[in-house]
Amino acid sequence: MRIKNLKFGLKFISMPLLVILFNLSLYSCVEHLDASQNKTTGAEVEGALFSSAIDLTGKKIGYCTPSLNAPYYQALLQSIKSTTEKNGMIFLSADGQDDITKQIAAVEDLITKGVDALLLNPKDPDALVGITKVAKAAGIPVFIIDSSINSSADFVTTIQSNNLENGALAGEWLAKKMGNTPMNIALLSGNAGNPVGRTRKQGLLQGITEEQLRTQGKINLNVKTQAYTEWSYAGGLKAMEDILVAHPDINVVITESDVCVLGAIKAIEQAGKTDDILIVAGADGQKEAIKYIMETDFYGCTAMNSPVQIGKNAVKYAIEYINGKRDFDKKSYTAPLLITKENAAKYYNPDALF
Repeated sequence: MRIKNLKFGLKFISMPLLVILFNLSLYSCVEHLDASQNKTTGAEVEGALFSSAIDLTGKKIGYCTPSLNAPYYQALLQSIKSTTEKNGMIFLSADGQDDITKQIAAVEDLITKGVDALLLNPKDPDALVGITKVAKAAGIPVFIIDSSINSSADFVTTIQSNNLENGALAGEWLAKKMGNTPMNIALLSGNAGNPVGRTRKQGLLQGITEEQLRTQGKINLNVKTQAYTEWSYAGGLKAMEDILVAHPDINVVITESDVCVLGAIKAIEQAGKTDDILIVAGADGQKEAIKYIMETDFYGCTAMNSPVQIGKNAVKYAIEYINGKRDFDKKSYTAPLLITKENAAKYYNPDALF
């Protein structure tokens, strides 16, 4: 029978945002990255097998994605699916279709199907709080994947890349690369209020300023403008076109995600400024970005946010919970990793989903 108490799930939408992403003292459980994780071909993401003291046959893992409109989301779904099935469990998925009301309804469907663990990638940090309480009332543990949720939600742990440390590595690389050369920076962000984007941005700025203080004894940080791209190629293109008109002296672009800047590159190329602008991304390790890093000098670096590793970790923790573990840290991060021209070939696979 379908859950009818949708109002219960929605009433938390207006709650004030209590961002826990910056509470660094809460995290541990760092899972190390290796070059193979981004080398999967097409949709054939190889799952991981984990030990279990109980028979997992028939156990159901439900996953709800905010959308499937990006390669990252597709690769994450495939990683969760393949790892779930490799461990003998049943995989159930739901797509929020980039609409918060639809995502809440999609999670409700997974709950009514009696999943043994719910993996949730929230589109909004506040709007999904209520539905996590519905899941808990049904005896279903919730694991937050990739993104973040308000700390008032009922969830076991958040599984994501170390956005702060990845951003800091990229910012440090930029400061070293630019040295004493003044930077006129344009910042390309995902969307306003996104906690993951804010943490990546914090890491980037922290990495730049810490390296400048260490080597120069001063901070020279000139962010001339910030633009939102809605995490899309088209958004990045439009934002960069506007920036180049308003701020023709920009010589550095920093971004919260590869996807925010891949479209912007077209605008930079059309303006004939690929020799004048250096791009640095705080995440994700998308294959198109890695290719630019390998083949050009204008895309300096990015940091690894592996959907394959995050998907494997999520299923691993769900299996541990099913086996009785309860002492999870509220943050579970993959290890930070910077991708530059020196190591890009190791992580590049033209056939990967992401």
